[in-house]
Amino acid sequence: MPASRNRTQHTRPRTKDTGPPPTGADEKATLRGFLDYLRDAIADKVAGAPEPQVRTAGVDSGTSLLGLLRHLTYVERFYFLGEDAGDWRATMRPSARDTVDSVLAGYHDTVERANQVIDSCPDLTLAAPRAPRRGPAPSMRWVLVHMIEETSRHTGHADILRERIDGSTGR
Repeated sequence: MPASRNRTQHTRPRTKDTGPPPTGADEKATLRGFLDYLRDAIADKVAGAPEPQVRTAGVDSGTSLLGLLRHLTYVERFYFLGEDAGDWRATMRPSARDTVDSVLAGYHDTVERANQVIDSCPDLTLAAPRAPRRGPAPSMRWVLVHMIEETSRHTGHADILRERIDGSTGR
């Protein structure tokens, strides 16, 4: 077994000391709290990952750590900021100019802007912003639940990819 993939558990310092929301929080705070918790988890998986492995496909589908975070940035922009993502497959492929620091900074900026949209929504049954498409826009509640699902799924992928890169495990 290569030294970079030994069985010893390695942990990295977390970028934030957050956890799930308290059990007594209202619906919006609960949904946003779980989403923020997952956002921090995937950012932590990408932070400090070495080049070129962070951008190298870790599985046959071509998925990489940097690609996952880049993709989630586009998904957040689409659902919360109403920006068209264009080619969704391309969102998973980091460019030569993308670095860990630049993709993390873009993700954090997008999350901050998305949270402003969430916080300004007075009623979760109201439509969330979105790029022009046919049919009605989903409610903010639907978008929050979907983003929890999307971010959770990709954070699980990131767990596996990061462990394959350097043996790091844990949140």
